[in-house]
This record gives sequence, C-alpha cells and structure tokens, in this order.
Amino acid sequence: MEVMKGFDIDTPRWDQSTFMGRLKHFFNITDWRTVVLPDSRLDEAKVLVESCRAGSIPPGTSEEQLHYAKKLYDSAFHPDTGDRMNLIGRMSFQVPGGMAITGFMLQFYRTVPAVVFWQWVNQSFNALVNYTNRNAASPITPKQIGVAYVTATSTALATAVGLNLYTKKAPPLVARWVPFAAVAAANCVNIPMMRQQEILNGIAVTDEDGNKLGHSRKAAVKGITQVVISRVTMAAPGMIILPIIMQRLEKYRFMQKITFLHGPLQVMMVGVFLIFMVPAACSLFPQRCSMAVTKLEPELRESIISQYGDRVSYIYFNKGL
Repeated sequence: MEVMKGFDIDTPRWDQSTFMGRLKHFFNITDWRTVVLPDSRLDEAKVLVESCRAGSIPPGTSEEQLHYAKKLYDSAFHPDTGDRMNLIGRMSFQVPGGMAITGFMLQFYRTVPAVVFWQWVNQSFNALVNYTNRNAASPITPKQIGVAYVTATSTALATAVGLNLYTKKAPPLVARWVPFAAVAAANCVNIPMMRQQEILNGIAVTDEDGNKLGHSRKAAVKGITQVVISRVTMAAPGMIILPIIMQRLEKYRFMQKITFLHGPLQVMMVGVFLIFMVPAACSLFPQRCSMAVTKLEPELRESIISQYGDRVSYIYFNKGL
C-alpha cells in the first residue's frame, strides 16, 4: 500500500492513552528478534524515518515499510538523542538477557557465593539498562554512575545474603523467593540513583505541542516512581510463580534424575514469562507522562501561569523506561 499524503511517522500506530494500545506498541518495539539485526539495517531504518519526517519519502515506499522502519528505530535509538543505544541496554534485549540472568538467579540461590555472583551480574545488567533508558535531557557524570552502581549492587547483595542466611530454617519455598526480594529492593535504589540528576535538578517538561517550559523535580519523582513500579512488575510473575512450579516439579522422580537441566529449564520458563511481561510492564504507564500544572513546584507553576495563563493546564515529559 502506497504511503498516503501527509503521513506522520511519529503519530503512534496504536492509542497510547489506553493500556491495550501501549501493550501493542511495546510488543512491537520490545521484539527480541530486532537485537540480531546488523547496525547497518538499523541505520537504514533511521535514515528512512528521518526522511519521512523531512517530508521526503522515497518513491515506492509502502506504509508497512515505514511502520517497520519506525519499529526498528524505536527499538534501537534513544527517543531524546536519536543515538543508537547499546545492544544490552535496549528493552528488546530484556527477554534474552533477563531470561538467562533471572533463570540462573532462581537456580543458584542456595549458597552465598552463588547468590553474590548472580546478584552482581544482575545489577550490572540493570545499571546498564537504566543508564541506556534514562531521560537523556538530564546528563549524569561518570562518578554519579559509579556511585549509583555500587549503591544498588550493595543493596542487592545485602538483601540477598541477609535473607539467604535468615531463611535457612524457613520453608524451602521462602528461600526461593529471596532473589525477587533482592531484585525489588535493588530496583528501588538503582533507578533513582542512576537518574539522580533528574531528582536534584528536575526533568525537562513541555506543553502539549512540545514547547519547553522548564525543569521539574516533582515530575522527575513521578516518572522515576512509575519506572520502578514497572521494573518490579516485570520481574514479579517469573520470580514468584516459577519457584512454586519448580518446587512442585522437583518432587517427581524424573526431575530428580535431570538436575543438570533444571537451570536451562528455568531459563526457558523465565523467557516465556518475560516475552509477555516486558511489554506489559512497560505499558503500565504512558511513556509520555503528564502532570497537572497545579502539582508543580511553586516557582515553575508561577512561571508557566505568568507566561501562558490558563492555556497550559498540563505539562508533559519523557519518563524513560
């Protein structure tokens, strides 16, 4: 199908004001198959998207080709800078990366050295994902990145090791849930620390048309809180339900004969959970977050009212992922 005149490639394909619309959108851009595409293919998609934005669509280009180019662009390029994101930090890598790390965290939870190693691997992965998906309008220094990484990793290790020792006499299933408790606690530290500049100096906010209005710390706190909730939700089903399934399966004799396959089996099952949970968790809140002007800091609120009166009642910002 030929592209219709006036086609706007930045108009969301699905309604972003509804959960189902966002779910379809994130199923599209978190497609793990995009991570195996070469950089040259991604760059071609970027050129096509930018050409469309400039009103110069190559002859013979179909609407479906433009939608696919936008899918690749959204999956691999940062929405604020337009730069290609590192592969491991992309949301499309959450399924292959997350399933391997989470599967082994759930398998090797019994000994302290194993807990320490896999929690460290997970927090290193999370730190890279958080940095990659930050709001790039708020720069962060290498020192702040280092402090955030060390703090989050220490929190995860303290939680995991502490609970691991505390649950020695608890029912076996409780010990299996320790990795999730550590991941949840670390997310509550890692994400705010990695994005501390936004909390300290505010996040860039705009009106509905994208005109910059200033920086808001309250908007930053709202956006980061939503990201923390999304990340914990993303991990919860696999890390809570899967231990119950494994606890039941391990009672069967055939499972006791293939203990060497328990790790790979958990990796695969975590993958099944994440295929659905990555887009579902990303869809909990709109990517373009909004906030009433009345809830902003007094100085920013007064500045907006003095310039725009009651014409601007809501501000908008990229909450990150």
